[in-house]
Amino acid sequence: MSGGVAVLVLGGVWLGQGADRANAVSDAPQTARAKKEQQEQRDQASARAELAPGASQELPGVRDCGYGELLLEPKIITLSCANGGAVASDIEWGEYTADKAEGDGVVLVSSGANGSARTSFPARLTLSRPRKVDGMLAFTSVEVVYTGLTPAGKTTETYSIT
Repeated sequence: MSGGVAVLVLGGVWLGQGADRANAVSDAPQTARAKKEQQEQRDQASARAELAPGASQELPGVRDCGYGELLLEPKIITLSCANGGAVASDIEWGEYTADKAEGDGVVLVSSGANGSARTSFPARLTLSRPRKVDGMLAFTSVEVVYTGLTPAGKTTETYSIT
């Protein structure tokens, strides 16, 4: 019985964290290099906005789970916004156009009651479906094609990222 109570308590903690999207995004698994690159990218985006207003709208960007600044060529994209359990990280973009963007990265998947067990899967990412979101042009979909081992045997997954 005490095992069931522990599972319920841990599950309640996990669900409580999932209710706050901002915390889920910030708690999502990310490599230190990707975090540093993401901050550098935010700094560059701010500098571009100061130098050339409107320039960031030439190409669609990505807002992590619909929050924060619109980023071009993000190094990190949270795929499962409800709980931060899947995050694309260390993304290197080979193509980034007004219609789609393609790049390679690693999908980090958290599992376990507290999300501590993390597994990484190499993947090809394709951003698509650019739309106006809150007055900004943003990609609204990302397709993940795993290039090696896959989580749960899926070779392709598509996520809404608005």
